[in-house]
Amino acid sequence: MAVPRRAALVGGGVAGAVVALFAAFVSAVMITAGNINQAAAQGTLSLAPGTVPTAYTGLIQQWGSLCPELTPPLLAAQLFQESGFSATAQSPVGAQGIAQFMPGTWKIYGIDPTHSHTPSPWNPADAIPSAASYDCQLAKDTAAVPGDKQANMLAAYNAGPYAVISAGGVPPIAETQHYVANIKKLAQSFTAATTMSVSAQAEGAIYFAQSKLGTPYQWGGEGLASQGYRFDCSGLTQAAYKSVGIALPRVAADQWYAGPHPSRSQLLPGDLVFFSHDPHDPSQIHHVGIYVGGGYMINAPHTGAVIRFDSIDSEGDYFGATRVTGSSANAMPTVQLNGTIANGH
Repeated sequence: MAVPRRAALVGGGVAGAVVALFAAFVSAVMITAGNINQAAAQGTLSLAPGTVPTAYTGLIQQWGSLCPELTPPLLAAQLFQESGFSATAQSPVGAQGIAQFMPGTWKIYGIDPTHSHTPSPWNPADAIPSAASYDCQLAKDTAAVPGDKQANMLAAYNAGPYAVISAGGVPPIAETQHYVANIKKLAQSFTAATTMSVSAQAEGAIYFAQSKLGTPYQWGGEGLASQGYRFDCSGLTQAAYKSVGIALPRVAADQWYAGPHPSRSQLLPGDLVFFSHDPHDPSQIHHVGIYVGGGYMINAPHTGAVIRFDSIDSEGDYFGATRVTGSSANAMPTVQLNGTIANGH
């Protein structure tokens, strides 16, 4: 959701010009975007900037390359799926910390890379290396199992290696199948890619947002009748993508993980553009808009303003962008009412 902020209002003449050129501009960009290739196949991959809290970036980049089956983006996606990067997360069944180790598993596989203290699942400096080491051990344990080696490794992390070996692959357990599929999809959001394809739903999302131009901003607004059909920033982006069949999380900081991250030079209409109090920490994202091209976004800026066209520099703390995909949005971990992640193992 947005917070009240000062922002420069785009004048009526500029806004009118953007509207007049909008359809032709989007059409031309969509044709060009059709020729952009998908991100490079998984190999030696780096983390996309700003996708992991700064305190964990080095650990994930280092330990995510521990074995051929593991990559930094895959490890980041796994930790995000397990705990949302919360070092204090605890699942209803007792899994602990950022990597959601069960106490019995931690006693066997928990490590302190510095050999200076008793390892703790609550300490990310221990838990992240331990998760990577455990992943790679599971990859060895399931090496003879046919099929996707990464999928088998992740399934073993969730259900245990015996379940994978017995099933001859990912076992027919709904939680485990969802766990594997979600992490592999989410890994796209953590991968530093040089090229990516345009979202098929982008034009429809922009059309929805454009139809709301001039609507007064409302904090917490989701476009409900009881709210006078008003929106705040993330309420507008959520509704825009809901109109084309993609369910985004409600809060701007969570929407950041709904797809891969184009650089500023790669921005295309329909990308979500984000703004953060900390240029290195995605948890500090406070605002989101929908990019329309030419350096402008459709923006629900703050209380007292209306939904309008603004420069993406108007907020003053541009963080990055997300190219929304249905697969990444659907793979977002579920936070339960008590604050726990609904996929601890």
